Amino acid sequence: MGEFTDKVKGAADKVVGSVKESVGKVTNDPELEIKGKAQKIKGDAEKAKGTVKGKLNDL
Repeated sequence: MGEFTDKVKGAADKVVGSVKESVGKVTNDPELEIKGKAQKIKGDAEKAKGTVKGKLNDL
């Protein structure tokens, strides 16, 4: 994947993760809440990956 694709996928994962985490809190579903937190972390990693790819392309 390219830099832009990684960043968009990361942003999407952060949003979906936030929704899952919120729904997990509201419904008192700790498993869903944990999955949401994990997906948010995955999103952060994907955004970072995209940033690194961009910096490497600038060299």
